Amino acid sequence: MKKILVLPVVLVLLVFSCTKMAQDPMANVPDLSSTVEIPVNAQGVPFQRTCASYEVHQQQLKDNPGLAKKMADIEAFTKKVSSDPSAYRLVSPGVYEIPVVVNVLYRTTEENISDVQIQSQIQVLNADFAATNADIIKIPNTFTNVKAGNTNLRFVLAQIIRKSTTKTSWGTNNSMKSTLNGGINPTSPTTNMNMWVCTIGGGILGYAQFPGGSSATDGIVIDSKYVGVTSNSGPSAPYNLGRTATHEVGHWLNLRHIWGDSRCGNDQVNDTPAHDAANYGCPAPGLKSLCKGGPIEMTMNYMDYTNDACMYMFSSGQKTRMMALFAQGGFRNSFAQP
Repeated sequence: MKKILVLPVVLVLLVFSCTKMAQDPMANVPDLSSTVEIPVNAQGVPFQRTCASYEVHQQQLKDNPGLAKKMADIEAFTKKVSSDPSAYRLVSPGVYEIPVVVNVLYRTTEENISDVQIQSQIQVLNADFAATNADIIKIPNTFTNVKAGNTNLRFVLAQIIRKSTTKTSWGTNNSMKSTLNGGINPTSPTTNMNMWVCTIGGGILGYAQFPGGSSATDGIVIDSKYVGVTSNSGPSAPYNLGRTATHEVGHWLNLRHIWGDSRCGNDQVNDTPAHDAANYGCPAPGLKSLCKGGPIEMTMNYMDYTNDACMYMFSSGQKTRMMALFAQGGFRNSFAQP
């Protein structure tokens, strides 16, 4: 990772194809896209946002007995950084570049998305993670004091790798991440964020691997229909503004769904309100949670399930979780090296 010195700043700061070959890291992992029925419209776009990261992760925990402890260690380290950020500060001043390798798997012309569309996705990531997105002004007063601001992460398109395939869909078993299974192996995953672009199927928009998993499957997967910015009246709407990738990169950076994947669950962030469930569509600001105390829900958070046009912020606590990964001893510290 390159460090770009810019401003003085203190940085405060959770899937495999069914082949019998023993060396295949994708073996024996089920495909959630074929077991979960998600209603879609005539264009195949789901009526509600769907992310398979949690379900895929639960399967990884079953398959890998050591993963739970590894993630517990990451969580313990994150809490240490959160309690005393100054003791774990990253190199400052600076902005940290995340090289992005985009692996495009296509069967049709539509799936072989253009360089321009891919670049528009990089632009969205940079705006959202730097808090320069135009819609950030919509943050209600209730949450202005906990907005993340600039995370000091910059995403740079390092390479686009394209591969023609005969597959109609790839599912969620990570087969797209393996050349052995017709996909594309990750490129230097300890120093590049790999993004696989393909038709996932099952109405799933995307999924990511949380920190702690195998480097052979590290990265995010986005269905080709939902990469970058496309027309508001096109077949990708209302997931046409690149926020699926923002959401999945959040998972790659150790963020959980804001409702904690259970009723009034815990997303491990102190400044996000308790949500009784995921929110969909575009809820009006001021929606009250059914959890204890009835807090107003942060429906506009990138880690909820609202439409692209209705999510536009991370919280300060989420920023701290993300930054902890890059501190000395953090799981993604390799990205913070010269």
